[in-house]
Amino acid sequence: MTDPGFWKEPAASQKLLQRRKRIEGDLELLKRLRTQEDDARVLAEWAAAGEDVDGDLRSALDALEATVEGAELQKMLGGEHDRANAILTINSGAGGTDSQDWADMLLRMYLRWCDRRGYRRDITDIQAGEEAGIKSATVIVQGEYAYGYLAAEAGVHRLVRISPFDANARRQTSFASVFAWPELDETIEIEVQDKDIRVDTYRSSGAGGQHVNVTDSAVRITHLPSGIVVSCQNERSQIRNREVGMKILKARLYELEMRKRRERLDAVEASKKDIAFGSQIRSYVLHPYRMVKDHRTRHETGDVDRVLDGGLDDFIKATLIAKARGTLGQAAGAEE
Repeated sequence: MTDPGFWKEPAASQKLLQRRKRIEGDLELLKRLRTQEDDARVLAEWAAAGEDVDGDLRSALDALEATVEGAELQKMLGGEHDRANAILTINSGAGGTDSQDWADMLLRMYLRWCDRRGYRRDITDIQAGEEAGIKSATVIVQGEYAYGYLAAEAGVHRLVRISPFDANARRQTSFASVFAWPELDETIEIEVQDKDIRVDTYRSSGAGGQHVNVTDSAVRITHLPSGIVVSCQNERSQIRNREVGMKILKARLYELEMRKRRERLDAVEASKKDIAFGSQIRSYVLHPYRMVKDHRTRHETGDVDRVLDGGLDDFIKATLIAKARGTLGQAAGAEE
């Protein structure tokens, strides 16, 4: 890095800096594990000698266990883009207003999960429902391993509850889909020619307030060869919305190309084959009982409120462990 010619090839230099950052993070984790192990061993020796350190020993062991579990999860996230930021999309499905409300609940759940992990999250596009909720939303999540974690959430999520929009208070089943793409490193080149895109501008929509622009600053970009459409309306300027929209488009085009390559090699990930309505990965039941159940891992909990408030780590961990063991099941029909 002190070499005057280090930055002559910015792409190679950036990759080297990223590798250094990963190694430094691994070394820091190893150092923390050794320190916690030494602390626990010393406290265990004191306890064996009759010292009253049971509380301290219990705390030390809990801290060591948490660090080990974190290290195990990171070991599972060894994919090419697992450390990358994530582009998360949520779309309402069958079920009308109830599904749009459910998509909005999922958006809140993932935003709260981001807050719990200390990730930065920016809503780059959101399409409001006709009566309530949202039709779709796109969120850029910034933080180490954001994509690796959120990729485990990709699929159709199913809600069963008494509809708050039904005057007869009948039970309603709603669906919404979730997917994640890695935010690409700027050094990865995805060429998008001007002749291949159509850019439309429109007035930002939303619930109102100071962030809704009264000018046509929102941008919708259509990639004509692939048919991919992305929108961005979060930024105040049309130029900035276009920049963010192009970043999302390039990420989706990269994912499209990677999927084509995997298909040619007959190695498409099974979890991505099942992203379609009718093949839900998880059910959230609020009536006639309360339970959240993942149909790929069979992991479940009755604490629905905690999950909907962003408590997803147990489900993500179960998915990553099952994937690492090769036991991640196909999405199964959900029980009510």
